Amino acid sequence: MATMTNDEREKYLAGLHVGVIAVERPGRAPLSVPIWYGYEPGGEVLLWTEADSVKHRLIRDAGRFAITAQDEQPPYRYVTAEGDVTAIGPARDAEVRAIAVRYLGEQEGGQFTDENLTPTSVVIRMRPQRWLSTDYSK
Repeated sequence: MATMTNDEREKYLAGLHVGVIAVERPGRAPLSVPIWYGYEPGGEVLLWTEADSVKHRLIRDAGRFAITAQDEQPPYRYVTAEGDVTAIGPARDAEVRAIAVRYLGEQEGGQFTDENLTPTSVVIRMRPQRWLSTDYSK
């Protein structure tokens, strides 16, 4: 197996992928759910969700989570980043709009934000501290 360099894995995580987050859940298997996210190399992973969501409550309580991004077609590649939550706060229009536009394009992303950003929306930030990665194209 060929692991990615630091630059390769950060660039890969910054690419357009649906992420899958995992967070511990007391008395049950970890919660694992797909999610849109934002990330720039060297920065923090940003998640947009509602304050009353299960994922928000579990991440808040655990203080950490992991995210995986993958290619589903050969040659297979994936990156997993895990780390501690650095902040949870009210979602701001510009940052969540950037996430929606990243996945849906300018017009549909703007409309999605207008329809889904609420006063109870939050952004969760995590700075990756530990990584796993594989790139079968190497």
